[in-house]
This record gives sequence, structure tokens and C-alpha cells, in this order.
Amino acid sequence: MNAVRILWVDDEVELLKPHIFFLQGKGYEVETSNNGYDAIDMVRQTPYDLIILDEMMPGMTGLETLPAIKEIRPTTPVIMVTKSEEENIMNKAIGSKIADYLIKPINPNQVLLSIKKNVHQQQLVTEQTTADYRAEFGNISSLLGQADTFDDWVNIYRKLVSWEIELESSNDESIKEILAYQKNEANNEFAKFVRRNYADWINRRSNDTPTMSHTLMRTDIFPVADKNNKTTLLLIDNFRYDQWRTISSMLRGWYDVEREDFYCSILPTATQYARNAIFAGLMPLAIDKLMPNLWLNDNEEGGKNQYEEDFLKRQLQSNGKTYKTTFDKLVRPEAGRKLIDNINRIYDADFSVIVYNFLDILSHARTETEIIRELTEDEAAFRSLTRSWFEHSDLFILLKLLSERGHKVIITTDHGTIRVDNPVKVVGDRETSTNLRYKTGRNLQYNEKEMFVITKPEEVQLPKSNITSTYVFAYNRDFFVYPNDTNRFVRYYRNTFQHGGISMEEMIVPFIVLKPKNA
Repeated sequence: MNAVRILWVDDEVELLKPHIFFLQGKGYEVETSNNGYDAIDMVRQTPYDLIILDEMMPGMTGLETLPAIKEIRPTTPVIMVTKSEEENIMNKAIGSKIADYLIKPINPNQVLLSIKKNVHQQQLVTEQTTADYRAEFGNISSLLGQADTFDDWVNIYRKLVSWEIELESSNDESIKEILAYQKNEANNEFAKFVRRNYADWINRRSNDTPTMSHTLMRTDIFPVADKNNKTTLLLIDNFRYDQWRTISSMLRGWYDVEREDFYCSILPTATQYARNAIFAGLMPLAIDKLMPNLWLNDNEEGGKNQYEEDFLKRQLQSNGKTYKTTFDKLVRPEAGRKLIDNINRIYDADFSVIVYNFLDILSHARTETEIIRELTEDEAAFRSLTRSWFEHSDLFILLKLLSERGHKVIITTDHGTIRVDNPVKVVGDRETSTNLRYKTGRNLQYNEKEMFVITKPEEVQLPKSNITSTYVFAYNRDFFVYPNDTNRFVRYYRNTFQHGGISMEEMIVPFIVLKPKNA
């Protein structure tokens, strides 16, 4: 690795020789200048890694030298050194985007620490984070063997997502591979856990039964709305916990996180089932029986999520809720701007619901558009694109406006999504559903060891399109393919984000309650 090259600019540079010898002993190349004019010429000729600049120099001061240096080398970190502790001097220096500010007298270790912070931070953070994860690896492995409740799996999922984000900028590919292996192992074990417990969660509720899609309104959302004059429920389709972590920092100026929790999406983890269950407060089979004209099975033509507002109104009425409500579903980019233009509707409501479909659209665009696929080649890139979208979105503007009006905001989703890469074959007739993570239909042919099979849908409160309907669900990163033209199908869908099956990403759903700062 090349030595770090430093330029130290000070009119009393001769007095700094002990500091310079100390840094040279640490392996740094240090050049000096005793005035701003020469420093600017040196910076023009040499790409230094860091510049130490005295603020009080005769002729051309440090504050006068700084903008000229920044014009030549805008990304080079500059450490300002001064005898003055006057606040206006500090403000001017910080406003000129210095990297650090040291007050004389300075000692060599002070300077060394600032250099490490500004030149070696990424390397040091990577090394420490890698060491920390290696130490944590065994603990997570132990938790996998002991996980016996949904809360246990929430704890594991939190940890894995946190480490994914921590290691995101690491250059150590081997540690990322270890984490990916551990997450894959966790998802395999989670699938076994769901397989053992899912029917009991649906039919025999106990203290260990998680909040699920069809109970979410009653157990978690209505209690928030009951306690607050103004509550907005924001349901972002396909929104995962790692994406929440990605955008949460941007909301700090407007909200405090009052609650960061999770619930469990029902199967299939698909909009038609999970979101309808949220708004109806019922499992799909009950919706089909009670409101057959509002439910369409997979093999029936027509939109599968056209009656969410009707479901919500019925659930509000059946639970004795008399809130003044609004319901908006945003499926096109211009819809967000239109909602902002008519924001008084939301302000006037006691309980407003906004369904935001952008991430679902982005997932499908990634599958179908080569450029988007390249921009979101993995989870880290998808998080980055999510953050970029959110930062410039109408949704961000909307959340700021709601904070200013004192609205309590609930952010959640109906299900998550997972990047798939392992094809699994299923054979079905032309009426078999087309989803890549679950299939339902009659006469399905499959290897039962490779998937979760429900031969009696009514036992888990799912409707069936005919007497012999079966449901099969993909595990982890599997996706279903037909034997016909398999290679082309696999090439097209491998490494795309899909939902409908069983994974932590799809089923462990974030539930966030935000308290406005001005409340």
C-alpha cells in the first residue's frame, strides 16, 4: 500500500519538526510549507491525501487559503489548526467544509487521531466490524439452534439485517460470504419453524402466536388510532426491515421512533392475500365466504385488490370505530403529487390510510428492465436505490407535512420480498397460479421435500378454486419453474426479487410507529 502523503502548512513550520518526525515514524510522508501561496502551488502539483492548515498565518491566512485549496482539490480532507477559540472562526472553518478542527497547543497523538479518522476511517471501521461479526457469528448460530418462538426469530432477523448493513461498505468479501451463508442457514431453519407452527397460529391462538395480517388492525393499529387525534397508516407494498433501516435516518428531523416492531405476514406472502387480510381483518377463506362478490381466486380474471377500502370500512364498523377516515392508493408517480395538492383531506381525517405501491413497481421493473436490474444487482444496491427514491419522493414530502400537523404515523407493509436464485420444478395445468413463490391449483406435481405443501387449504383458512386445490410454497431463495423452456425461464427470473413464499424477508414484517417532533 502506498504511503499516505500529507502537506502541513504553518508559518512556524520549523517548530513542528518533532510532530513531523513522529508522523514519519508512523509511516507517513509529510511535506511542509510556511505560507498559503506556496501551499496552493504545491496542492496544484501534488494530490495529497490530507492537508493540515494553520489558521493564523501572515500574508494569506488559513481561512483565505482554504477555499483556493478546495477549488483545486475539493475532496481532499483539510484539518484546520488554530490558537483561537472564537466561535466565529470555528463557524467559518466548518462552513468551508473542513474535515477537523484542532486548537493549539496540539500534541502528536491528537494529530495522529485526526489523520486516522479522516484517512483510515473506512479501513479501521471495516477491520473492527469484521472482527465484531466474527465474534458474534457463534452467538447467532446458538440462537438458531434455540429459536422456538416468532419473537426469537425476530431477534435473529434484526441481528442479521444489522450486520448486513454494517458490513455493506466492507471490502472484505470473505466476511460477506460468511454472513450470506449464515443468513441462508437461518432462512432454512425459519422455513422449518413456519412449517411446524403455521397451522396452529391460524387455528389455535396462544401467547406464542404472533400478530398476523388478519389481526394487525385490531391488535396494533386501532389502539394507536384510539389514543391519538390524528393517525396516518402508511402501507408501503414490498417494504422490508432493511429498507426501513435505510430511510429511517432521514426522518429524524421530523419524527421520533416510538415503536419499532414486527408482525407475521400470512401465506401466501402476496398482495392479494396478505393485504386483503389486513384491511378485512379476516383470513382469505372468511373473506371469500362472507363477501364472495369481493374476492377473486388466482384463476379468476380481474383485479385482486380492488375492494380494500370496502374491507376497511366493514372492519371499522364491526369493531365500533367511528373515525373520520380517508383511503388513498397511490399506484402512479403523479398520484403522490395529487395527494399533496389535496392534503387537507388527510389533515381533516381522524384516521387516514395511504397505500403506496412504488417499491412493488420497482421490484417488477427490476425483473423486466435491464438497466434497473444492473442498478439493483443485490440487496445492498436495492437498499441504496430505495434510499435515493425516498429522498426525492413525494412520500418524503408527505411525511414532513404530516409531522408539521402533528400526525402520529404508522409505517408497515403487507409482506416483504426476497432475491431468488434456486429453481425448483412444479408441474400444473393451465389454471395453476403464475406466482413464482407459491402455486395453487389442481393436479400439481412436485417434490414435497422441496417445499411447504398444504393439501387441505381450509385447514389454514385459505380458499380453493376447486375441490382438489393444493397450495405449495417456496422456501428461502427458491422459485418455481415449469419443465417447459426451463433454461430461458431461469435466466430471466434468477436474481430477481419475488414474494409469496416462506422467508424471514417476506414474513417478518416491520411495524413502525412515528411520533412527530412537534407533538
